[in-house]
Amino acid sequence: MTQTLEPTATQERSDDPQHRVDAWLADFEAALAARDIEQVTGMFATDSFWRDLVSFTWNLKTVEGRTAIADMLGERLADTDPSAFHTSETPADDGGVLSAFIEFETATGRGGGLLRLRRDDDGTDRAWTLLTTLQELKGHEEPSGHSRVLGAVHGADPDRRSWAQKKEDEEAALGRTVEPYVLVIGGGQGGIALGARLRQLGVPSIVVDRHDRPGDQWRKRYKSLCLHDPVWYDHLPYLPFPANWPVFAPKDKIGDWLEFYTKVMEVPYWSKTTCLSASYDEKAQQWTVELDRDGERLTLHPTQLVLATGMSGKANVPTIPGQDVFAGEQHHSSQHPGPDGYAGKKVVVIGANNSAHDICKALVENGIDTTMVQRSSTHIVRSDSLMEVGLGALYSEQAVESGMTTKKADLTFASLPYRIMHEFQIPIYDEIRERDKEFYQRLEDAGFDLDFGDDESGLFMKYLRRGSGYYIDVGACDLVADGTIKLAHGEVDHLSENSVVLADGTELPADVVVYATGYGSMNGWAADLMGQDVADRVGKVWGLGSETTKDPGPWEGEQRNMWKPTQQPGLWFHGGNLHQSRHYSLYLALQLKARFEGIDTPVYGLQEVHHLS
Repeated sequence: MTQTLEPTATQERSDDPQHRVDAWLADFEAALAARDIEQVTGMFATDSFWRDLVSFTWNLKTVEGRTAIADMLGERLADTDPSAFHTSETPADDGGVLSAFIEFETATGRGGGLLRLRRDDDGTDRAWTLLTTLQELKGHEEPSGHSRVLGAVHGADPDRRSWAQKKEDEEAALGRTVEPYVLVIGGGQGGIALGARLRQLGVPSIVVDRHDRPGDQWRKRYKSLCLHDPVWYDHLPYLPFPANWPVFAPKDKIGDWLEFYTKVMEVPYWSKTTCLSASYDEKAQQWTVELDRDGERLTLHPTQLVLATGMSGKANVPTIPGQDVFAGEQHHSSQHPGPDGYAGKKVVVIGANNSAHDICKALVENGIDTTMVQRSSTHIVRSDSLMEVGLGALYSEQAVESGMTTKKADLTFASLPYRIMHEFQIPIYDEIRERDKEFYQRLEDAGFDLDFGDDESGLFMKYLRRGSGYYIDVGACDLVADGTIKLAHGEVDHLSENSVVLADGTELPADVVVYATGYGSMNGWAADLMGQDVADRVGKVWGLGSETTKDPGPWEGEQRNMWKPTQQPGLWFHGGNLHQSRHYSLYLALQLKARFEGIDTPVYGLQEVHHLS
C-alpha cells in the first residue's frame, strides 16, 4: 500500500491548517490500512457525516455518526483498499473549521473530495464532514490531456477510413448490428450530459428523444422562458459556456447550445424516437425495448436503461369536475405556447410557482386579462438576491476571479450533508428576507401567501425535498403586487362552460385555463413504459424523507433513486437542473462504465422503498 504522508502523532499539536490536515490524513490512512475500524471511527466527531459518491459504496450514500461509519467500513473497507490521501491545495480555516480538498486512490479508481475538521474539547482534531467521490476508474481513464486521441492517421494503418466515414459506419451499426450497453430515454440536458460522459468513457450507448432536434425540449416551451439559474451554475461537462454567455440564457439559446453540444461531443442521439415499452429479462439480465424511430419499429436489448425524462417531465394535470363542459382551451403549463393568439381572451392560470409566474407575466405584458389562482403558499426569492447571497460564493464571476472552479464549487456544494444543509440555508434566507423586506411586504399587502419553507430554509431545500413550491422572481412579482396580474385564492371546485369556480364560490370568467400544477414523480414514466409493478418496485423518485410538506419520511439521506442503483436491476434515473445534470452524470457514468467493464460493484446501502409515488 502506498502512503504519501508520514503518520504524525495526533498529540503533536499545531495551529497550522496544513499541518493539522496532513496529520489527520496520515493517521486516517494508517488506520484504514491496518483495517482498524475502531481507530477510524474515533477520528470522527460524534455528530459526523461521511458522504460517499460511488468511491467506497458503489452508491450515493451518506452515513451519519460513528456507528453508521463503522458499519459501512465493515462491509466495504477491504474491497475498497483506500490509500494515498493528500490535500490538493492549501486548507482553509473558517471560524475554527478547517476545510481541505483532498485526493485519494482505491483499488479500482481515483477519487477526490472535501474534508472538514474541528478541534474537539480534548484538543483532538476530528472529522465533522467527509466527502469522498470517485473521479475515474483505473485502466479506464478518459482520453484527455496527455492521453487524448491523436485524431490523424500517421504511418501504416490498414483502416484508411476518414473520421467522417468511421462515424457514419458507427452510427449505422449502433442499434442494428451492435446493441447499446446503455439506452438513455430522454434527450434533454440530463440525457445529453450523460451521453457525453458515456461517449468519452467508451460505453456503447444511445440517447433517444421524441422531439425533432436536440434542444427542442426548451425551444417548444413558452416563448418568454429563460433560465432562472445563473450561467456559472449551469455549465455542461467538458464544454463550459463561453465567457460572453448571458447570465440567464433564453430558452431558444439553450436549445441551440444543446444541439451544438450534442454534435460536437458526438453523442449518439436518436431524435424523433418514441419509447413504446420496456421489459426486463431477469435471467438474461437485459431489457427488451420497443422503439418507434421516425416511423420505423426497432427492438433493442440494452443491459442498462436510464430514464432521463426529467424531474419536471411527467405533467401533473388535475382531474376537475366540469373539464368536459368547459368551452374554452385547457392545457398544462408544459404545453403552453406563450401569449400569442390570446388577445382579447381571459386566462386563468391554476398555480403560483415558477411556471405560473412566468406565464402570467408574459400574458399581461401582451395586454391579456390574466388571473393567477394561488392554492397554497409559495416561497419567493428575488433573482439578484439569490445570486448575490445564495450562490455568489461558489457560482458567480467573483467566485471565478477568486479561483473557484466549477469542479471545486460542485464538490463544496456536495460536501454539505443533506441532514444539516438546512442549517446553512436558514441564515442565507434570513439575510434575504431582511434585505428584501419591502418587496415581501408589498406582496403580502397584495394578498399573496408567502412562505420560506417548513423550517425557513428557503428555495434550495424546497427543491431538494419536493421539487416545487417556489418562484425565482425575475419581474412577475411586481405585477402581482400592483394588481396587473390578478390574484385569487383557493382550490378549484369545478369548471363551468366559461369560468373557473373556486371552493368558496368565487367565479373567475375564463376563455383559457392553464394548469401550472407541476409534475409527478419520475417513476410515473417507469409505470407508463414498464408497468406499475416496476414503478412500485422502484418507489418514489426524488425527495429526502425530511418529513416536511410533500416529502414524507423516513429519512433517506440522499435523493430517492437518483443517479444510483434502484431496486429494479438495470434501471436508473437521471435528471434535475443543469447543475445536477453536469455533476451527477459523472457518478452515474462511472457506475455504468464499471459494470460494462465487468468490475465488481457491490452496492452498500441499496435504498429501501417506503413510498410508491
